[in-house]
Amino acid sequence: MTKGQFPTAKFQDMQTPFYYYDTELLRETLRAINSEAQKHDGFCVHYAVKANANPRILRIIREAGLGADCVSGGEIEASVKAGFPSTKIVYAGVGKSDWEINLGLDNDIFCFNVESIPELEVINGLAAAKGKVARVAFRLNPNVGAHTHANITTGLAENKFGIDMRDMLKVIEEAQGMANVKVVGLHFHIGSQILDMGDFEALCNRVNDLQLELERHQIRVDHINVGGGLGVDYQHPNRVSIPDFKSYFDTYAKKLKLRPGQTLHFELGRAVVAQCGSLITRTLYIKEGSVKKFAIVDAGFTDLIRPALYQAYHKIENLSSEEEPDTYDVVGPICESTDVFAKQIDLNCTHRGDLLAIRSAGAYGEIMASQYNCRRLPTGYMSDEI
Repeated sequence: MTKGQFPTAKFQDMQTPFYYYDTELLRETLRAINSEAQKHDGFCVHYAVKANANPRILRIIREAGLGADCVSGGEIEASVKAGFPSTKIVYAGVGKSDWEINLGLDNDIFCFNVESIPELEVINGLAAAKGKVARVAFRLNPNVGAHTHANITTGLAENKFGIDMRDMLKVIEEAQGMANVKVVGLHFHIGSQILDMGDFEALCNRVNDLQLELERHQIRVDHINVGGGLGVDYQHPNRVSIPDFKSYFDTYAKKLKLRPGQTLHFELGRAVVAQCGSLITRTLYIKEGSVKKFAIVDAGFTDLIRPALYQAYHKIENLSSEEEPDTYDVVGPICESTDVFAKQIDLNCTHRGDLLAIRSAGAYGEIMASQYNCRRLPTGYMSDEI
């Protein structure tokens, strides 16, 4: 979606800041996912709800046939409400509370991704109380690094996620002695915003080794879940609006050795929704300091926290101006020095009232918004509703 494709005239009378979602781009992205995944037998794609749980977004994704990857009871509820079949809902997360586990059991979800023996014991006990058998997959920590920000790596031994590989056999054998759980798979996830296919190849190699180890002990699982992690091009949202799903799925097809009848599950989040969303904000003031010029806007890190939290880059465009560029720090109104969207960037000469689009904000934008400073939460609007 290029600058000229935003309905800027319609934005003028809308209260900012708000999220704007290009639903056609979302559908085009989903078509690309299905087209590439369906080239390979046994590939099943789930959407990581944590990336964006806007109800309309969830419905469009469900209509495309994807499953739901959830990390909280609230996400399970949102997925069920959006119409995702319970047989396509997976529940992960390092800290599942009893009510959340019971919710999963009551909805007969496809699988719990278990991260520790204590969690396994609780799931077994709660399932027994309901007279049910819970399907579980064990999330193993593969100790595989990813070329991404330190705050979004999840596959190293130092991270809180997953079971140490050395304990794999012990945990599986303990589960096999429990009456109310059934081991159906293995689960992995090494991080997010990964663009180097070599990271995924390294995970494939580790999974291959672990499967051989299990087979030496006559253990076979039906499902392998490799998480998600595929990144997007934040620098060029117009030129690269759809991620490289072909290379992503082909890497697993070539490098991961599935056994006959096994299914391979993916949990894509950012790659599905990031590029279709933009945060639209209005310029409040242009403040000229002794060394910098500031464009002060009405959006803050309460609306999009990624730049403050991860030092993340988002392309920013002035939708209202075609004047020659000038250089600005784009900052918000929050009473924190970290409330900065970008420093020393070129924008078409910007004035009070100009609308700016902060691009590639469909993932981890609206969903992570807060009410710090007693601010209102941003509304999300769909392109086919405006």
